Amino acid sequence: MSSLAAGLRIVRLANFIMPRSGGLRTALRSLGAGYLAHGHQPILVMPGERYADEETDQGRVITLPGPMVPLTGGYRVLVGRRPLARLLDSLAPDRLEVSDRSTLRWTGRWARDAGVRSVMVSHESLAGLLRISGLPGAAGRRAADALNARSADAYDTIVCTTGWAAEEFVRIGVPVRRAPLGVDLDTFHPRRHDEAVRARYAGPAEVLLVTCTRLSPEKKPELAVDALAALLRAGVPARLVVLGDGPRRPALEERAARLPVTFAGFLPDQTAVAALLAGADVVIAPGPVETFGLAALEALACGTPVVVNAASALPEVIGPAGAAAPGNGPEMAAAITGLLDQDESFRRSRARARAEEFSWPAATAGFLAAHRAAVAGRARADVEAA
Repeated sequence: MSSLAAGLRIVRLANFIMPRSGGLRTALRSLGAGYLAHGHQPILVMPGERYADEETDQGRVITLPGPMVPLTGGYRVLVGRRPLARLLDSLAPDRLEVSDRSTLRWTGRWARDAGVRSVMVSHESLAGLLRISGLPGAAGRRAADALNARSADAYDTIVCTTGWAAEEFVRIGVPVRRAPLGVDLDTFHPRRHDEAVRARYAGPAEVLLVTCTRLSPEKKPELAVDALAALLRAGVPARLVVLGDGPRRPALEERAARLPVTFAGFLPDQTAVAALLAGADVVIAPGPVETFGLAALEALACGTPVVVNAASALPEVIGPAGAAAPGNGPEMAAAITGLLDQDESFRRSRARARAEEFSWPAATAGFLAAHRAAVAGRARADVEAA
């Protein structure tokens, strides 16, 4: 049982949730279910196409109409301050948890005025996003530092899932709570391996690669295609399956036109995803600004090692159960070859063992500890202000 008083109403606000899938959606659902199991009352408020209010296995979920962000392939945001403030007033939360720092930063001030303890969860690296968006170097760091300082001022506690994600706050002197995410160790399991599933995509003598990612610019899915091309040039008989969808898909299909690549799109059945991950020889996680990488952890849980982008937080997450490579096709291909040279039973058992270090019950405990820290942090701030 949580050491927080049972029955707390924890209102969670989130932006940039994909309608059907995605790491943030998975994290919100799993943490909400965990809060329920600890006797709390989680209420998720998120943007969507139309209004909805329903009870689910993660608690109450309220959907407010929110505009779609152009060129993102489906992301929506909460933008109406007055309606959202009225909703927050009516919900009367005991705790506020915000998974966004774009249009929702003002809710930290709402919480302070209402006497509600608040937590902001940093699900992305602002400095990393600015870097890949064309503002690298010192200018990007200064912009990120300024915006991150505002977030730190707005909320009682900042939560980051990895040390890599926390670094941009630590460098400006902001204390951060670390709370790693988890993985469904039952759904994603080596027993999901199915030779019939594998045979749909690759022959017995071929290497099966899978990348499971949103096909958007910041995820750099083209690196997986480039890694396959480099392997083929080196004489490695390999095939790639791309799981996921997004605005970059047409360009990616053109890039892979002459290569053995299957675009499987979005698979709604998690057991089907697990079967494909378990049947792969190596999974590629190409994103350079991933702050945790749930898809990579799901692959490890299925017993499949992962090659990750060395610029991201994923080397920290996968540990010895994969390989990190710079963000280019040839070096990612070399990392894949290095994993394939290892004994298969060894690399698969090590992948599963690493995933077992992350569970949703442990993640829930970490997030609830962050809410306790928010209470302590506000109390210290009140004393200092006096």
